[in-house]
Amino acid sequence: MIVVFDAELWVWDARRGETWTFVSLPEDVSEEIREITDRPRRGFGAVRVQVGIGKSKWKTSIFPDSKRGAYVLPVKKAVRKAEGIEEGDVAKVTVELIDL
Repeated sequence: MIVVFDAELWVWDARRGETWTFVSLPEDVSEEIREITDRPRRGFGAVRVQVGIGKSKWKTSIFPDSKRGAYVLPVKKAVRKAEGIEEGDVAKVTVELIDL
């Protein structure tokens, strides 16, 4: 499964002094992923993915966020810097599920 969508980058303050930047997957896509991966998952319900934003590509995991009702994708600092994006910007994101 490969999905392409536009999403705004947002920051979640995990702990004092640590900030994490994410994008949220669309709710309908998140529901489809839940159906496809309806089996025991990795820690925190993580699903392995390959991601692309601009020219940057990497492997990571998406995580379910019950508050948002969607999976969330962490966007590491190196990618944000390479692509010139930051909190509040909208990025075109490609997500491919792997290890199904």
